[in-house]
Amino acid sequence: MNTFKGLLAATLLASAAAVAPAAAQDITLGFVTHAQGNPFIQQIIDGAQAAAKDLGVDLQVAQQPGSQAEGQLKLTQNFANAGAQGVATSIQGEGMTRGLNELVDAGVKIVQYNTLSTNINAPYVGEKSVESGRVLGKMIVEKLGGADAKGTVIVGICFPGIQVLENRSQGVQESLKAAPGLNVLGPFDVKVSEVENYNRWEQLYAANPETVAMVGLCAPDIASLGKLNAANGDKFVAGGYDLTEPNLKAIQDGHAFVSIGQSAFVQGYLPVALMVDAIKNDKPLEVGFYDAGAQIVTADTVDMGNGLPAISFEEAIKLAGDPAATAEYYKAWADKVKADPTAGMQPIAAEAE
Repeated sequence: MNTFKGLLAATLLASAAAVAPAAAQDITLGFVTHAQGNPFIQQIIDGAQAAAKDLGVDLQVAQQPGSQAEGQLKLTQNFANAGAQGVATSIQGEGMTRGLNELVDAGVKIVQYNTLSTNINAPYVGEKSVESGRVLGKMIVEKLGGADAKGTVIVGICFPGIQVLENRSQGVQESLKAAPGLNVLGPFDVKVSEVENYNRWEQLYAANPETVAMVGLCAPDIASLGKLNAANGDKFVAGGYDLTEPNLKAIQDGHAFVSIGQSAFVQGYLPVALMVDAIKNDKPLEVGFYDAGAQIVTADTVDMGNGLPAISFEEAIKLAGDPAATAEYYKAWADKVKADPTAGMQPIAAEAE
C-alpha cells in the first residue's frame, strides 16, 4: 500500500469509528453546498439548521462558490476527516462518486440533496426533476394561449451537464410541444452569478427580440428575467424556479409569471433527520429517493405542496426571508419527519420519472 492510500485508509477507519450509536448531543454533522451566497441555497441551509436545532445535534456548514465537483468532494471529505458522523452534500458531478462511496463504505452517513448521482450509494432528497419541468412548461403554454400559441421560447440553464437541470429542461420542452407553433431555443448556458446571469439573458433577448417567453431552470433566473422584462416593456412571459424574495418580488411586480419551488426547507431538513436517525440506530442509509415536493406560485395562486397550510402570496414572500417563520410554518410536517424520517422513500429512479 503506498503512503497516500495508507493515509486514506487510516482516515476512513477513523471516520468509521466515529459512527457508533450516539446520543444526540454527541452527533456532529457536515452540510456542504454549492453556489455560495445564493438565497435559495441559504433557504436550504436554514432548513438544515432548523433540523439540527430540533434534533439537538451539532451541524457545521461549508460552502463553495459556483459548481466544482472536486471542491465539493474535498469539503465533504474534510468533515469526515474531522470526525463528522454524517455529511449531506449536493452533487456537482460524477467526479464525486468514488470519493463519496469510499466514505459510505467506511461507515460515514452520506445524503445527497438538490442534485444527485445515481451512482452514489446514498439516498437523495430533491424534486422530481423531469415532472417539475413538465409543470413549468405547461404553465408557460397556458399563459401563451394554449395549443395555438406561437413564437420563440428561450430556455436557459445555469449549470449545463448537471443532471437534475437537464431533466428539468427535458420536462419543460416536453410540455412546450403541446403548442406546435412554438419555436424553442436552448437551453443556453446563463451562468449562476447574479451579474453574469442577467448579462446572459440580456444578450439572448437582444439576439431574439421577438421572443414571447423566457424560461430559466435555476434560482437566479426569475429575478434576472423580471428585471429584463421591466426594462423592455414586459413583452415576454417569464418563468422559472425557486421561491426566493427577489423571484417572488418579480412576480408581485408583474414582471414574471410563475416560479416552481422545490421545497428548500425540506431539502435541508430531511437530510439531517435521515442522518441522525441512521446514526442513533446504528444502521446504514438505504439508497432511495425522497420527494421534497413541488410548489407552484403565481401572483394569483400559491400551492406550497407537502400538505402544508394554504397561504397568501404576501405570506409566501414573508416566509422567503424569515427562517424562523418558515420553521414554524413547517412544524407539523417536521414533527411527522422526526417520528419516521424514512417514510415515503421511493426507488432512486423515481426522481427522473
